[in-house]
Amino acid sequence: MIGREPCNAAIGDSCRDATFTDDWALMSVILIVEDEIFIRQAAEWTIEDLGHNTLLACNLAEALLHLSTSQPIDALFVDIRLSALARGGYDVANQAIALRPGLRVLYTSGTPLTDLMSETFVGGGQFLQKPYSPAQLEFSVGELLH
Repeated sequence: MIGREPCNAAIGDSCRDATFTDDWALMSVILIVEDEIFIRQAAEWTIEDLGHNTLLACNLAEALLHLSTSQPIDALFVDIRLSALARGGYDVANQAIALRPGLRVLYTSGTPLTDLMSETFVGGGQFLQKPYSPAQLEFSVGELLH
């Protein structure tokens, strides 16, 4: 299938090495859960360009592997329409919050936001409509983390 490829990032790793600077303590760790490789990669690069570290998953099982460790994770950026799950990103977010209460969640979807979708978000969950630009992702991540 075009645009889909297995995500096999090692637990605790991003696909690019993190660069540590004097501002390392200010960087956040964001778990990206997206089944479309090109979208996942673009989000990873944009978020890392902002100075944050990323963890990658393409499905619930991979996300849970990251979430079940003791590694710090400050936020979850999750596609609502993950192909393998009936409730997709909602299931990921709900299980993430169960494991890590207080985790910040940014949902994304190509489907326009509806009241029903908003009502299904975890508390404090935010939304970014696809397609989004790097500047829109930067703004949304900034709003989510502050």
